[in-house]
Amino acid sequence: MASVKPQGDGMRSVGTVLALVVLATVVATFARRWRIPAPSLLVVAGLAVALLPGTPRIEISPEIIGLVVLPPLLYASAEDMSWRELRAVWKPVGILAIGLVLASATAVGAVAGLVTPLSWQMAFVLGAVLASTDPVAVTALGRRLALPPRVQVLVQAESLFNDATSLVLVRVAAGVAVASAAADWGSAGGEFLLLAGGGTVIGAAVAGVITLIRRRTEDPVLETVIALVTPYAAYLLAEAAHTSGVTSCVVAGVVLGGRGDRLTNARIRLQLHAVYGTVVFLLESVVFSLIGLALPAQVRALAAGDRAWPLYVLAVAATLVAVRLLWLAPLSALVQRKGGLGRMNWRMPVVLTWAGTRGVMPLAAALSIPELTKSGTPLAGRPLVLVLTTSVVVVTLVVQGFTLAPVVRASGIALEPAHTAREEAEARSRLAHAGLARLEELAELEVVPDVVLDRLRRGLSARLDDARDRLAENDDTNGTGGTATVSADRVYRQLRRDLVAVETTELQRLYDTHRISDTTRRRLQRALDLEEARLTDA
Repeated sequence: MASVKPQGDGMRSVGTVLALVVLATVVATFARRWRIPAPSLLVVAGLAVALLPGTPRIEISPEIIGLVVLPPLLYASAEDMSWRELRAVWKPVGILAIGLVLASATAVGAVAGLVTPLSWQMAFVLGAVLASTDPVAVTALGRRLALPPRVQVLVQAESLFNDATSLVLVRVAAGVAVASAAADWGSAGGEFLLLAGGGTVIGAAVAGVITLIRRRTEDPVLETVIALVTPYAAYLLAEAAHTSGVTSCVVAGVVLGGRGDRLTNARIRLQLHAVYGTVVFLLESVVFSLIGLALPAQVRALAAGDRAWPLYVLAVAATLVAVRLLWLAPLSALVQRKGGLGRMNWRMPVVLTWAGTRGVMPLAAALSIPELTKSGTPLAGRPLVLVLTTSVVVVTLVVQGFTLAPVVRASGIALEPAHTAREEAEARSRLAHAGLARLEELAELEVVPDVVLDRLRRGLSARLDDARDRLAENDDTNGTGGTATVSADRVYRQLRRDLVAVETTELQRLYDTHRISDTTRRRLQRALDLEEARLTDA
């Protein structure tokens, strides 16, 4: 994930990388315990370690970032997205993913050309690199916020789909800077269609093939391997076809995430959740700490005339925030009139603006800038572009990351804990009613022993009472009891699994009819999976 210098001692390099993994894991663990944004704390920790005397020089490898780190993180972010909510906000997402990226790149390029020593070509490269928000950072920060579902999906989807626009701009701008030629915007439009369209087709095709494979697979180990390989397959196939690997990963994640509950059984879903959670936690922890670790070495590589870079960083970061706010304010007003996102006011564009952090994607784009021009000379301004990109990423992650939760709370748009608790309790009540209704149907058929029916009825009644207590804000719960013969116990487990299937169907119905949010659906589905797995193991 990083190359360590000096590189004369291979064991020292390996030891440094392992120490980095341990550091990142420890910091991320404390961040979760302290309920503060892990990306922000990781960046600060990485920066603090890099400033310690004797810390080895660490350079981030663009190949490792692009091929190893990004695919699973992008895929995981896309898989968590609600397909239903995405369909509801696709128009604003499209406007932000194209229009706002172009506006941000132009504004940053103009400001950088005025206040920094960068040429106009390299200034536009910087603007293109920083134009898009980062899906990894946005998803990591958004997990701890109780934003309304469509607002969360809007921010997350924008960060996932605006990368194709930004990557095209980076390629065009870098080509202009390397060749010292005029920009060919006609070919840029065609390249955008190739990147976005080709990536979409390949991602959907990969998702279709993976769906067919996973429906015919019941081996937990093989399922886990397939799930881990899927983002890399989507990314590499798209890159080999000279389209957007990022878009391919995102599309594959969205498609498979929307049907993941129907592809496997409960035990495999639980295993995949645990394995992927571990992988994402580890990669996020390391990559955000690397951002802080890399900045001091990049600063030391600057020329003497670039020592005013902190002022340049403030100017560029302020430009990004201002352009985003000016773009989102009229868009929010338009959406408010049409009623697409509910009640809108000035608080909404402020939250959406502050949630637009930069992260791994802009850094990977900056690292991909060629080091030499076509004449073979070093590309002037590249070190400064790297420093400004990394610094802006650090500023947004630290400043916006640490203050995003207070901004959301002050805006009043966050869902109250009581709201989400009531929604979940109501859903649990409906699931219990569905199970009891199915149980009464079985009782009328007189094919199930009474002792089994009574045991199942007591369990569902206890869950129903618990849901009612939650709705009444009463924490008291009722237990279950009873014994049965071995044969009756076997019948009980089989019937309970049947009732879990009935509750799963009811849960999906509640979601399809917009009675519950995707977050509640996933939480209750996991609870049903846990119960089904326990019944299977018993």
